[in-house]
Amino acid sequence: MIYPYKDVFPTIDESVFIADYVTISGDVTIGEQSSIWFNTVIRGDVSPTIIGKRVNIQDQCTLHQSPNKTLILEDDVTIGHQVILHSSVIRKNALVGMGSIILDGAEIGEGAFIGAGSLVPPGKKIPPHSLAIGRPAKVVRTLNEEDLKDMERIRQSYVEKGQYYKSLQTK
Repeated sequence: MIYPYKDVFPTIDESVFIADYVTISGDVTIGEQSSIWFNTVIRGDVSPTIIGKRVNIQDQCTLHQSPNKTLILEDDVTIGHQVILHSSVIRKNALVGMGSIILDGAEIGEGAFIGAGSLVPPGKKIPPHSLAIGRPAKVVRTLNEEDLKDMERIRQSYVEKGQYYKSLQTK
């Protein structure tokens, strides 16, 4: 379901795949070839949410904001199943693992990997190309070539799956 909030409608590129039982409301922008998977909620009723190109937001995620704190997901980001994002910044090519929570003012650096089940507290900055895990999340190492290739594989597979499912919706 797509809802306006106070006469502000989401802006969603026509190439975006939106699965069944997704709710998107208010000041939300979603870029081309992104995919929003089953049972996800993206509410733009407090501040804007900006989602870049080729971003995948997997099943059962919740995206929201605090007043005057935009939620930003740059291009080519992967958000795993059941992630909660709140007024944070997720930089290009980053991956947030399943069940993680990223809170207000946190910034996930370009190409960083947040391990499954992690909690990134308010204001925490995770450096680019690093692996952070835990509650609270701590950087444990720099990502290697194998990690980066796997993250790229995941990103690309979601672009392909999203576009496949999108093609079924238009038939």
